[in-house]
Amino acid sequence: MEGLERIWATWRRDYVSGETGEIARASEGRCVLCSVLDLRQTQPELLVHCGQWSAVMLNAYPYNTGHVMVLPYDHVANFGDLSDEVRQEVFELVSRSISAIENAYEPDGINMGANLGQGAGAGIPDHLHVHVLPRWDGDTNFMTTVAGARVLPESLDSTLERLRDAFE
Repeated sequence: MEGLERIWATWRRDYVSGETGEIARASEGRCVLCSVLDLRQTQPELLVHCGQWSAVMLNAYPYNTGHVMVLPYDHVANFGDLSDEVRQEVFELVSRSISAIENAYEPDGINMGANLGQGAGAGIPDHLHVHVLPRWDGDTNFMTTVAGARVLPESLDSTLERLRDAFE
């Protein structure tokens, strides 16, 4: 949704602005998704789940609490660029992400999809990723429709812990 803003608690400012943290320092001039995936070697606790060829990570600017992305470690733009085994693991992790979100949040529904290319709305079009996010009846409220903002009731740290527990 164009112009959509997010409302964060003030104690989250450093994370959102990128002024601090491993991710901001690691991604200088590189694909931010590759930079986050590189942290799996030193800080795997920052990811929801690490597979052999792909991982599940939180969306840093979620549409809803529980919004994750499943992505291959390889920096590729399209599913056709993946080997069969990597593509299979990506979709296995999509399925497991859906189950984890359902167990952790009990949503009314799930959105799952990939924006392939800038024209399709991909914010990072060169690194394939599949979004999986919970939806609730009425989760588009006056803040979204009138103010163009989202209110997120849970910190990313809490979401990460909750989904990691549900994922295993």
